Amino acid sequence: MDEPLDDVLRAVEAALFAATEPMSVEALSNHLGGVSVRPALAALAQHYAGRGVNLVERGGKWHFQTAPDLAHILRRAHEEPRRLSRAATECLAIIAYHEPVSRAQIESIRGVQTAKGTLDVLMEAGWVRVAGRRDVPGRPVIYATTQAFLAHFGLASRRDLPGIEDLRAAGLLDPVEEAYDRAAGEGGVPAAPDGASDPSSARELP
Repeated sequence: MDEPLDDVLRAVEAALFAATEPMSVEALSNHLGGVSVRPALAALAQHYAGRGVNLVERGGKWHFQTAPDLAHILRRAHEEPRRLSRAATECLAIIAYHEPVSRAQIESIRGVQTAKGTLDVLMEAGWVRVAGRRDVPGRPVIYATTQAFLAHFGLASRRDLPGIEDLRAAGLLDPVEEAYDRAAGEGGVPAAPDGASDPSSARELP
């Protein structure tokens, strides 16, 4: 189905503007009768790049969002950013780099027990979701990150997560590395689902 790009561009713009959630290329195309939408998405992304709202792709889905440098204008004066505890930050990092993971794997990497409330906080924030159950005895629940996690941190995909040196420079890796060292000394480092057995493989995500 061929239509002039201007008509497709306007239709894609309208569909995304009215959408209640991010839309994939396939969903947009189906919604517009099977027309090719990739050229229109590229053109719209370029058009909105320097404006007050941007068209961005996060996790394979497209949506409009406020330009990052204008976020402070829209934030209410009395709002305070919600800060994650150290435990929650560590859990979020482990899930992001090794998903899907079970609570036992998280605890094995951290070297301490993880309170149920810690994972609840991450799920309430919309950054972590239950991704099913592992097909092993006991069928433990496994966790993964969400579309909202990618959008909040400005990531197109998990491949854009910071690398090992970035994390170490920020001081976020120290407790995880110490946990790995302890586990390695005991012969208990768990194999990550993506084959990454240590945090240095952070850039080699599927």
